[in-house]
Amino acid sequence: MKQYLTLLLTVLATLLAAATPPEQSVIIDGVDLPMMKQRLATSDLQPEEGIWYYPAEEMTLAIEKYNGEKNISYRIILVDSPDVELMPGTVIGYIATSVLKNKMKLWLYSERSHLTLTSPLECVATLSSDASTITFEPPRWKVKVRVNVARFLPTIFRGVGITPEKSEEKLPIGFRKIFPADGNGETFSKIRYL
Repeated sequence: MKQYLTLLLTVLATLLAAATPPEQSVIIDGVDLPMMKQRLATSDLQPEEGIWYYPAEEMTLAIEKYNGEKNISYRIILVDSPDVELMPGTVIGYIATSVLKNKMKLWLYSERSHLTLTSPLECVATLSSDASTITFEPPRWKVKVRVNVARFLPTIFRGVGITPEKSEEKLPIGFRKIFPADGNGETFSKIRYL
């Protein structure tokens, strides 16, 4: 009986400790590109870690290990941005790993309250096989509602109908790794000739 109770408590504790990021961002002092490169170069890097460029927002980001609570593995730190209201060192999101090596839970803060970012939105991110890109699709909901007021041919055209909206394929949004370089000592975006 004690074994079942222990197992039940363990499963319950695991469910309660599900990965959820903090509701507000934090700002880490003294963050700049040379400091982040040095910090990452002196650690045992995982494929997700490094300096990344986010072309959709023209931001340079750092992804590093996060030993915080709630089963979150990495945090995403702003290094440089054309938006002068965002301070370097602002944590703009978090990553939690999953059972699949190349799939992760990604949270990015979606709202701004002065210097603080709030309201993390969750999506699934995919790490490329060579760990040079992380792509994701932000959550989108589209519903088309049709109301037939006259109810002409009610057996065919019901009073209210809900149909999903067809969406076109779009280029994925994501990050491109710029540091560290690949195993050849070259940046990921350059071709190496032998």
